[in-house]
Amino acid sequence: MARHNTSSDSGGFLFKTGLFALLAGVAFWVFNQFGGKKTPELPSSVPTTEIPQGNQNGPASGTPNPTKVPDNILPHSTTGVVVRHEYFALSYHEDHEQAEWVAYELTRERLNQNWAARPNTFRPDPAVRTESATPRDYSGSGYDRGHLVPAADMAFDAAAIDATFLMSNISPQVRTFNGGVWRELEECTRDWARKFKRLYVVTGPVLTQKPLGAIGFSKVTVPASYYRVLYAPEAHKAIGFVMPNALSTRPVMDYAVSIDEVELITGLDFFPKLLGGLNEELEGSLDKDAWPVSRQRYEKRVNEWNKQQ
Repeated sequence: MARHNTSSDSGGFLFKTGLFALLAGVAFWVFNQFGGKKTPELPSSVPTTEIPQGNQNGPASGTPNPTKVPDNILPHSTTGVVVRHEYFALSYHEDHEQAEWVAYELTRERLNQNWAARPNTFRPDPAVRTESATPRDYSGSGYDRGHLVPAADMAFDAAAIDATFLMSNISPQVRTFNGGVWRELEECTRDWARKFKRLYVVTGPVLTQKPLGAIGFSKVTVPASYYRVLYAPEAHKAIGFVMPNALSTRPVMDYAVSIDEVELITGLDFFPKLLGGLNEELEGSLDKDAWPVSRQRYEKRVNEWNKQQ
């Protein structure tokens, strides 16, 4: 009768089991690093509150509201997922893995403060319960990680500018659009905030149009266009913009439209608590002369910014 080497068999089994566990662990790590989503801990410096549908005027029960964003500037959320950071709020659209709108207040006082350093710390937004897109979704895509709330608009505070690099505030933009006409519109917006003292800003991707495609493991929608609506409460003036996600040599004001037109294109309702009733006619008006632009900046964009790759 042959003898059974039970000790050797047991050792071999344990070795194979350990090796399998090691390989499985490595595979899981690679998946998380290069394909899957992560859910990091919420940094204490970036307070947030997620508001479910039907309770957009304040935080969830028992949760303190750290936001400095006025409630009355928020559009209606079509998804019911409103995330409030300290200096801006957003409505996250899980189907497109980006915000359908971001809303914030832009003031002359904040813009005149010393600017904090730009951190470039792109990372998932842990306040989005369904998980936001990740920086890796954009890697090798050919698209920029385009800010919806510009970093420069929040540069008055280190924590505020850092929050603009959360991926819930990012959308895939053509590079010559992001660094071209969209950049010019952002700089114009800061000029107008200085001129009017205060602006309420709502901006985002146009998700009702056929997209240019999708990128990354998360299938982030690449919008065909972007919009921005502005309301200057002290001056009682409003304007909207809709811009294709593409290189442009046209003046910024070629893209100016009434807020009513932006609402028709996006299906969103902007400033419903501010521009209703007697103020509703402002949504349908368009006075381009009230919003001056720099000819020198336009020429710089066409001759320099558009050619940067």
